[in-house]
Amino acid sequence: MKILSVKTLALPEIKTVQFALFKDNRGYFTESFRKSDLAAHPALAPLAGTEFVQQNESYSLPHTLRGLHFQWNPYMGKLIRVLFGHMIDIVADIRVGSPTFGKAILYDMRHSPAAESGEWIWVPPGFTHGNLFLEPTAIEYLCTGEYSQGCEAGISPLAPDLDWTLADKTLKATFDTTVASPALIITEKDRMGLGVKNWAADARSGNFIYGKV
Repeated sequence: MKILSVKTLALPEIKTVQFALFKDNRGYFTESFRKSDLAAHPALAPLAGTEFVQQNESYSLPHTLRGLHFQWNPYMGKLIRVLFGHMIDIVADIRVGSPTFGKAILYDMRHSPAAESGEWIWVPPGFTHGNLFLEPTAIEYLCTGEYSQGCEAGISPLAPDLDWTLADKTLKATFDTTVASPALIITEKDRMGLGVKNWAADARSGNFIYGKV
């Protein structure tokens, strides 16, 4: 895996990893994941002891909004990339006591055969995650915990008390326009997810204490 760059986002625990595609007249080849390369990179120290135990793939239609999901017992960190298409990734801090508790960010991710590189985004436990899809899009994500029914919850991506002050303003404008459209596709479960204040008052938030997750 040839890592080209690692970027720290406005929530500093969230990292992006750009990796090389080796292109020729046939197309391209890439080694998209190698655990030892990720663990050895000085900017990715939190991944050094991480084991990925489940791999998921999903396909979404344009105007689909998923999330914001999280899990405990076991905790689930996610390493996500776009296989093809265009999504805006959404991450918010749910760690009670964190200086960035309730703050959400957006990150633009797209991929096609014409791309010059690939990219992962790392979302560790303690953060809730979702996606807004702007065109037909398939994504793949590696998980540090197996799915555990009954040990999951969600913050609504439409919750009025999410704090977007750290979010990129251009992406936030795209997000606002898309979610206001009558073409928006969202499950009732996601739409009716918790608000930030509701989550802070929920007993289950005790599983996500800043400094302990």
